[in-house]
Amino acid sequence: MTRFAGVYVAVVTPFTNDFAVDYKRLHELCDWLVSQGVHGLVPSGSLGEYATLTNEERAKVIDTVIQAAAGRVPVVVGSAAPSTQQATAWVRYAKEAGAAGVMALPPINYKPLEHEVIAHYEALNSVGLPIIAYNNPHDYKTDLTPDFLAKLSRLEHVVAVKEFSGDVRRMHEILEKTDLEVMVGVDNLAMEGPLIGATGWIAGVPNALPKQGVELFELARAGKLEEALPLYRRLLPLFHYDASPQLVQSIKYMMELTGFPVGPTRAPRLPLPEAEYAAIREAYQYAVGGK
Repeated sequence: MTRFAGVYVAVVTPFTNDFAVDYKRLHELCDWLVSQGVHGLVPSGSLGEYATLTNEERAKVIDTVIQAAAGRVPVVVGSAAPSTQQATAWVRYAKEAGAAGVMALPPINYKPLEHEVIAHYEALNSVGLPIIAYNNPHDYKTDLTPDFLAKLSRLEHVVAVKEFSGDVRRMHEILEKTDLEVMVGVDNLAMEGPLIGATGWIAGVPNALPKQGVELFELARAGKLEEALPLYRRLLPLFHYDASPQLVQSIKYMMELTGFPVGPTRAPRLPLPEAEYAAIREAYQYAVGGK
C-alpha cells in the first residue's frame, strides 16, 4: 500500500503586513487546498519559511494545519532543524499532534560523514513515525544517492523519498534499488516523475493552482501523455520558479495573482525586483490562459 500517494502541497506560511503569522489565513488556505482536491499537506518546510519561525510559532503552524485538515487528508510535517536532537523533537511533536509522517532532511549545518547521516535518521526513526527522506543536494551538503537511500531504507520507518536533485534518472534508480515510495520534489518534473513510477509529489506552485496540479499528476500517473502534455507545457514556466532560491517570494506572488493573497515573506527574504514579478505575471497568465 502506498502511504503518500498524490499531490501533497508544501504549504506556505501566511503573514500579516507586520510579519506576524496569520493563523486564520493559514487555516483558510488549508481548507481551500483540500476543497480543491489535493491529497495531503506539508507544513513547516522551506517553502513554509520554517527557519524564520520561533518554536512557538512553528508548533502552532503545525497544529493549525492538522486542525484544518481535520482528518480529510494526511499531514506530513517538515522536521528540519540545526541539530539531530531538535529535529527528533519536531518528529515527536508531529507524532503527538496527529501527523501522518514527517519530511526529514539530513543534517543541514555542515557536510556530514555517512555514518553521521545514518545516525541522524536512526534518531528520527526511533520516534516511530513514517519518514519521507528529503534529498536536496542543491541547498544542503548531503546527496542522498540511490545507493545511500538503499542503506537508509533498512530503517523501519523510512518509507519514502522526496527527490529534489532535478535528475529524473535518479527516480528510476531509486525504484530499482530500494522499496521506497518516490515523491517528486521539484515542480518541473511533475509530469516526468509520475510517468516513470513516482507515486507522490510534494508540490510548490499548487499552493496557487491546486486543481491544475492535481489534474496534471493524475493524468501522468494514468499514462495519459497526450492529455497531460499540453497542461504541463502551460504550467512549466511557473514550475521552474519552484527550483529557484526565490521560490517563496515567487509562489506567494502567484497566490496573490490567484486571488488568495498570503502576505509578505520574512527577512532575509525580501520583495523581488519588479522585472521578476512581471515575468511571473506573464508565466501565470500563460498558465491559466494558455496563450
